[in-house]
Amino acid sequence: MTEHDEGVSTLARQGSITFLGNVVNGILGFAIVMLMTRFVSPSVYGLFVLATSVILFMQVFANLGLPLAIDYFVPQYLEEGELGKAKGVVVQVTATVLVTSSLVALALALSATHIADLFAEPALGVGLLLLSITIPMLAIYNVLLTSFYSIKKLQYRVVMRDLVRPVVRFVATAALLLLGFGLLGLIGGYVVGLFVAITVGAAIFTYKAWHVFSADLELVAPTPLLTYSLPLAMTSVVFVLMGHVDYFVLGFFLESDDVGIYRVGYMLGSGLMIVFNSLSPVFKPLIAESRDDLELVERRFRVMARWIAGITLPITIILSLGASSYLAVLYTPQYAEANLVVVLLASAFLFNVTFGGPDGSLLQGLGYSRIVFANTLVLFGVNFFGSMALVPILGIEGAAIGSAIALFLVGGLTLAELYYLDRLHPFSRDFTKVVAAGVPATIAGVPVVLFVPSDLVIVVSLPVVVIGTYALTLVATDAFTDADAQMAAEFSPTLEKWFSIGLFGR
Repeated sequence: MTEHDEGVSTLARQGSITFLGNVVNGILGFAIVMLMTRFVSPSVYGLFVLATSVILFMQVFANLGLPLAIDYFVPQYLEEGELGKAKGVVVQVTATVLVTSSLVALALALSATHIADLFAEPALGVGLLLLSITIPMLAIYNVLLTSFYSIKKLQYRVVMRDLVRPVVRFVATAALLLLGFGLLGLIGGYVVGLFVAITVGAAIFTYKAWHVFSADLELVAPTPLLTYSLPLAMTSVVFVLMGHVDYFVLGFFLESDDVGIYRVGYMLGSGLMIVFNSLSPVFKPLIAESRDDLELVERRFRVMARWIAGITLPITIILSLGASSYLAVLYTPQYAEANLVVVLLASAFLFNVTFGGPDGSLLQGLGYSRIVFANTLVLFGVNFFGSMALVPILGIEGAAIGSAIALFLVGGLTLAELYYLDRLHPFSRDFTKVVAAGVPATIAGVPVVLFVPSDLVIVVSLPVVVIGTYALTLVATDAFTDADAQMAAEFSPTLEKWFSIGLFGR
């Protein structure tokens, strides 16, 4: 019996909140894209993807990374009882980002036609002009998200980001598309969803943090805010570029419909991030608080790696085997062209998130922020130059290969760096069992894809076969550990008992 680690319980308990929100947000996100792909052509959807990619890139410069200062300084002032200074941070950050984001929005509106000319898509200029208003809106939205972090109220962040925004956006987009607005309908739904989410989020935060808002305002020195935020802002620039560089390269070399098809494939393949994104916000502080106890750090790292691999591996197998069927059924048959994109990206994301994730949360928690930034630059550089070289030759598959190579490379770098710096690694006998269980699951899934003629039947039956075989293999190989039972206990006592079946006799 291994030592009880309260951090494992915290990881499960807090991670489950964000996981639930991410699942709901992911389902609604897929529903929105399914709606779009059925009412507009791939070229129109591709234009919308290009326009929102430009917006999301510009808004990073617009807010200077200042929202990230809120969940760093506000908790400190609250802990010290200095409510006026906590209020001052929120007020100063909000006022600053409103000014800077408005200026960036104005600059984008004035240059919209020039950007459209660069991509040879005249309609893109109209989309950018209309969407420029969302740059200050996104700045306030990010302020609210970090504000909920600062008062440790993640459930209200889930309400605003994962429930209100996607639901309102879906309803508004559906109504506008039914009325025949096309690209304008996509833009209108995006703006309305964001506006309502901000309104609801602001109301909830004001109510829940009234003790802060009612305090006498005390302005704080701006230099520490900027000193903390600007380096993170530069890292965010690279992250955003990394997430959208493929769309920019495809838009430059190919047509807007290729961008739309690739976006659907990328979205399906990167859906594996949901597990990592749920655990990462909790995992980083757990590592930071125990960074001097490397034995405990490695134990927690191995638990997280096993859980990420154990949940995402069968999903990767399902998506890789049935990519064409899922694209055809969830979207439309024309998007099945992105099947290789899904296979490449799903495999690459599985490897990357298992060994530290794209934002290097383990390295961050250990204090190696410079290494994280260097890894991010490598990730972006390999992705960008790889896509630039391969897209003209291979089309959308070239962009997927560039991204996959970058993700595999940085995942390998992270493993090497962790071992070199602190002799940390996730590999163990229990980890091997989790990975090996994927072999019989894959073998069981292949006949479904080869011999079942209906895409719809494949979509329904493939998860049952793969996940069923995977789970039975884990039970047969006694792959569950004490830490697994401890994690499961935070979700359900019944689940804990099921996990504990394989622990007797240890």
